Amino acid sequence: MLKFFYLWRLELMLFRPNDFLALRREVWHITDEAYTQSFHTQHNVPRPVPEEEQHAPALVPMGALGYSGSTFFKTADGKFLVKSLDRHFEHQFFMHELLTPYIIHMWENPGSLLVRITDLLCVPYPTLGGLLGLEPTHHVVMEHLLYGIETDGDTVRYETYDLKPDDYFFPERDLADGRLAPQSIKNRLADHFPDQIQVSQEATKELMDLLNTDTTFLAKSNVLDYSLFLVRYPRSGESFFDAVETSLAERQADSWRTGVVSADGQWVYRVVLLDFFWARHKFRAKVMAGIVTAFNTWAGYGPMTITTEPFEYQRRFMKMVQKLVGDNGADEGHAGPSADC
Repeated sequence: MLKFFYLWRLELMLFRPNDFLALRREVWHITDEAYTQSFHTQHNVPRPVPEEEQHAPALVPMGALGYSGSTFFKTADGKFLVKSLDRHFEHQFFMHELLTPYIIHMWENPGSLLVRITDLLCVPYPTLGGLLGLEPTHHVVMEHLLYGIETDGDTVRYETYDLKPDDYFFPERDLADGRLAPQSIKNRLADHFPDQIQVSQEATKELMDLLNTDTTFLAKSNVLDYSLFLVRYPRSGESFFDAVETSLAERQADSWRTGVVSADGQWVYRVVLLDFFWARHKFRAKVMAGIVTAFNTWAGYGPMTITTEPFEYQRRFMKMVQKLVGDNGADEGHAGPSADC
């Protein structure tokens, strides 16, 4: 009873830990020792870090990175992210509707580009802090696609893009030519990739096939508003970012996650699908759809990414990806399908 009055430092428990353990061990080949070690305090921070900073915390705060207001932490070794699920309808949908299909999908499609969620934590009882929104009550642990970026010590050369179809109605951008919303808000809308992904035909087909399988799964689950998280960085010398702790065979099997080299050998790309927690059939989504539909009876802007239909979103999403890769008729001999530099 006393725990109900907690405002902060809420007790978190693992949700369906055996299912996530099986995924880590059998599908993603993450050893228990390596996974546990990522969440331990790091005692081997290299010098010349000041002595008082030699013992790095197990989790490093990254602030609020997403449009939803979620807060992020990363493990001290940079391998995993911890993301809060602040919206009640999102974590309830993921826990009670999407999680089981997600687990089945990952078992049946080991090469899936859905971000790998390695654990789900929740507060197992009501608390005043949770009800008042003072402290998030649900978190997911997931892979960090930028693992190794700090080790290279040159963050400028790494480019990240959070991509969604841009031909939807974005009120912050489209109403009054964007003058009604501050630039800080508009900057958190979908990014624009100023180039094309120039890779081999084999790698292009692999990407399109994987994304088609994953987005079909999401559409059948009534999910909208997911995004393609793209990382691009120059292929210059031996980079720790490239040399993740997997064998060459494992990296080839997971090429788009671990790095695909461009056809000219100059760039390396990484890709995952993020933020698949917005369900079209949930009450909030239905209310938003009703508001936007009523508004469009005279404004005519069309649907938003959170109010359209799931298979229509998939169609536009795949069309966006097709534009990113273009024809890609590059010579297969210019580069292999994965980064092995």
